[in-house]
Amino acid sequence: MQDATRAPGDARSACRACVARVRSRHKSTALVACDLTGRARRRISRSMRILIYILAALVVVTLAAALYVRLAPVDTARWHVDPETVTPPTTPNYVLLAGDRAVAIDAPSLSVAGRLQAAAEAEGATLVAGSLGEGFATYMVRSRLMGYPDFISIRLVPEEETTRLHLFSRSAYGRSDFGVNTARAQRWLTAARGEGSTV
Repeated sequence: MQDATRAPGDARSACRACVARVRSRHKSTALVACDLTGRARRRISRSMRILIYILAALVVVTLAAALYVRLAPVDTARWHVDPETVTPPTTPNYVLLAGDRAVAIDAPSLSVAGRLQAAAEAEGATLVAGSLGEGFATYMVRSRLMGYPDFISIRLVPEEETTRLHLFSRSAYGRSDFGVNTARAQRWLTAARGEGSTV
């Protein structure tokens, strides 16, 4: 009888022990999972910090480059060059219309100079050196976004009732100008001829 009454209690005790073991295992599994999650979060957090530092460094470098480009002094001797005698750059970011490629304008040189001056002012160009009234001048035009400078040197040569226009437009930085100098040369030539809009 005693063995019979003891059996249910032993079974309950064994059941409790089994439940305790299962709970302990689940608890250990939960702790391991929590630890793994914590490590993953720490790794992600560290990666995010590194990414933020890299982005901040890129922003600083970009701003520093933009400030340098805008504040660097203009070397007049380097950029005020005669299109008739200049050696073409090795990079393709320029347009040179000189010698056989110079453009004949059917107007006196003073008229052409006035039209070109108006075109330069309309595009926000600043005079670097010389004077179109004297037949030789260099202008600087900056890009709208970053302020990169382009330089445009112009030589006007009177030929009886016409004017021979020599033009050298080039970018100070980079290799490709994405057609900016060609487009500008076309606009200024159109203005020099007295045709259409200058902007």
